[in-house]
Amino acid sequence: QVQLVESGGGLVQPGGSLRLSCAASGNILSIYDMGWYRQAPGNQRELVGTITSGGSTNYADSVKGRFTISRDNAKNTVHLQMNSLKPEDTAVYYCNAEIRTWLSRRNDYWGKGTQVAVSS
Repeated sequence: QVQLVESGGGLVQPGGSLRLSCAASGNILSIYDMGWYRQAPGNQRELVGTITSGGSTNYADSVKGRFTISRDNAKNTVHLQMNSLKPEDTAVYYCNAEIRTWLSRRNDYWGKGTQVAVSS
């Protein structure tokens, strides 16, 4: 069984910064792409950004230049550094990873989410 656990959410003022982390655990053989998605109230879940196992990144236009994704392959973790936060960044942030376990082929896994609120 695979688990993704996010941490680091909270309340921050506009212009502030937060760093989210996500740790994958379980019978993991390989982790391929990892990423972050977010869902604001009343909205669909949307892509924030992704990172390949080789470190190539892709970001939504709305966060380019403000957010940075990184990963530590040895620790099965992915991070999201969020700078210059805006009220419209308020959402539940979800970690996602494509993982192959010792018992199964590649599957998509999701964390339970962590709340980020940007408000003065």
